[in-house]
Amino acid sequence: MATFSRRCQALRNKDPRDVVVLSAVRSPITRSFKGKFKDAWPEDILAPVMAEAPRRANISPNDVQDVLIGNVLAELGFAKTGRMALLHAGFPVSTTFHTVNRQCSSSLQAIAHLANSISAGQIEVAMAGGVESMSRNYATRGVPIDVGPTLRATPVKPAADCLMPMGITSENVATRYGVTREMQDEFALLSHTRANVAQADGRFISEIVPVTYDVVDRETGERTTVMVEADDTIRPGVTREKLTKLKPAFIEDGGSTAGNSSQISDGAAAVILASRSWAAERGLLPIGRFLGMQVTGCEPDEMGMGPVHAIRKLYQHLGIAQSDVGIFELNEAFASQTVACFNELGLGIAKVNPNGGAIALGHPTGATGARQLATLLPELARRDEELGVISMCASTGLGVAAAFVRE
Repeated sequence: MATFSRRCQALRNKDPRDVVVLSAVRSPITRSFKGKFKDAWPEDILAPVMAEAPRRANISPNDVQDVLIGNVLAELGFAKTGRMALLHAGFPVSTTFHTVNRQCSSSLQAIAHLANSISAGQIEVAMAGGVESMSRNYATRGVPIDVGPTLRATPVKPAADCLMPMGITSENVATRYGVTREMQDEFALLSHTRANVAQADGRFISEIVPVTYDVVDRETGERTTVMVEADDTIRPGVTREKLTKLKPAFIEDGGSTAGNSSQISDGAAAVILASRSWAAERGLLPIGRFLGMQVTGCEPDEMGMGPVHAIRKLYQHLGIAQSDVGIFELNEAFASQTVACFNELGLGIAKVNPNGGAIALGHPTGATGARQLATLLPELARRDEELGVISMCASTGLGVAAAFVRE
């Protein structure tokens, strides 16, 4: 168990104004285009997760005042169908709904936004989360359809670099920060190995909400029910030899491959937040506490380095030391940037993604931050650690980091 530094001791103090976590759940994560959610709509995946989150928190859907869901790719920002899914899941019309898109950090941003609303006294109880069906939307909405003539001809390099494919930014990071192909494959193997061990040990069972949805054949009208109970992204039998045989995905002689990059995937997650005073009045036991979040910008052509800047800013913002943190959930967009980030920060690998990360589990972009929280809190308990940090890079050159305390 990590020992808090003297300046961090104050974080142990509990205050009625604290924002606490009452539940954090997720759907299974499945491979886009091939996995068990390949025929699902985003709302099919999200609605059961939203319905389960208040049940796990021992509250009623009627208690939830506002809902904010992160989404990157769905039509109309998922605003209309998201509200429909909320009502379909049994929430009253008085529960309000909106969406947010901060790329890969969208659901973590949703958590922070609603935590701030609770801190400001605007609301007492909220649900934050995210969803992504990359099977349905990735191919058509992954990049802008067009860019206006002003931006198309911009002489400002960082502006132009915002359209750089993320795979190329991965190769830039590998070159600039000395991350070899061998180092990337070694880390990818670790992610796969850890995820396989965690799944075999049943560590993900408590955080996963089984999802059932119907698929209707457009020609015959025949209805088929699909039940999804576990991640299908975690691949057994991954070896170093298999990883080394994969061809570079983005440039000739590059280091990023399909085996050491995050998986395109489908999934959803949801978190119930409340003020400590509201929870205490009802005898509810929090499982965690939101401490704060920081966002930073970095060069778009090496967007993967964003977590380095965000995590350092988070330390300063909260007055904590790196040694205070028991677990880091660092999103594995690419092995190149993940390795570069923990090298730059001097993180011990034992503290980073102990149950595997997006290389093995998948990265349903709008849902990843809330998924990381659903994984983080049980692991803090299992390891008897107190403080965890969630961080990720985001397209166009952003880094995001947030801290949570286990209760």
